Parts: sequence; structure tokens; C-alpha cells
Amino acid sequence: MPSKFVKTLKTIGRKWFIFLVIAILIVFIFYPLAAIIMTVITIVLFALSYIPTLFFNKKLKKFLSDCSSIEDKMVARKLKRPLPQIQEKMHHLSKKQNKKNWLIIFTNRHYIFYNEETVEKFREYYTKGLGEKEILEKLKKSDIKTRDEIKAIEETLIENSRLEVREVSVKEYRDKQRFS
Repeated sequence: MPSKFVKTLKTIGRKWFIFLVIAILIVFIFYPLAAIIMTVITIVLFALSYIPTLFFNKKLKKFLSDCSSIEDKMVARKLKRPLPQIQEKMHHLSKKQNKKNWLIIFTNRHYIFYNEETVEKFREYYTKGLGEKEILEKLKKSDIKTRDEIKAIEETLIENSRLEVREVSVKEYRDKQRFS
């Protein structure tokens, strides 16, 4: 029900904006000072409409930084927001994560957030030469559930140039473990 209400408000808002611009132009012809005052009020109200969005972005970033690993569904449930809105914000954050310590991956049509500690552990195990299976076993405590998530983390880190070259290859590491 709220989504229909929001859509209705947006539709009315778009139409009223057009009517408001026409009204300001008509008023400007007869009373330029009144038109300027109406324009200033309109600009102020338009600017104020962005304040809730800014507060939500800060709240989302703070909430994500408190979690070691969390999916978009849980974020939506905890923040009591619609899932598409959370996914849109996480998508926007994932595009700007090149120099961030945390990581957001997209897998199975869902976004998953990992904090700095989980990413650092992954990078450490990766450079030591552990394969996907071994990394998954080590990071089960960090809420990483599948090898698909491990692959997505690896691909995202490589895509963002945040993953160093392995010190030991996976084959060398497994041979070393088998013969020692």
C-alpha cells in the first residue's frame, strides 16, 4: 500500500511542478516581485526535499559499518525500508568502493556487504595461496556461506585493483600441505 501512495505523490508532484512553473510565469507578467518570492520559496522547498535522502545515506553507511557481513534483505528488514531502495543504494555504493576498506558484492541478484576485517582476512588467505575451498572453510565464521560468494569477492577485488598477486600458487600450497 505505501508504494502506491508514494507513486501517487510522485505523479502529483510532477504535475504540480509544471503548474507551479506556469503560475510563476503568469504572476511574473503582472507582479515580478511576487514571482521572485514564489520562486525562492519553491527552490527552498525543493532543496529541503533532499534532506531525508542525505540522512538515510548516512544512516545506511553507519549501519553497514557495524556489521561484519549482511545481505540487502536483512538491511531492508532492519532499517524498515523497501528492498529495491536498499539495493539501489548498495549498487551506488558498490560503484564507489575502489578506495574503501569494505566490500559490496552482487551475487544471485542480491548485494552483500563485508566489513574491513572480513576483506582483510580474505586478502591474507588469498595471498598465502589458499584456494576457494580453503578460504571458505576459514571464513565460515565471517558469515560467508558459499563458494559463489568467495568467487564474487575475488572478482570484485580484482576488478577494483585491491588484490595483490599470490605469494604461493594454489597448487604449490596444496602440495605443501599434502607432503608436510
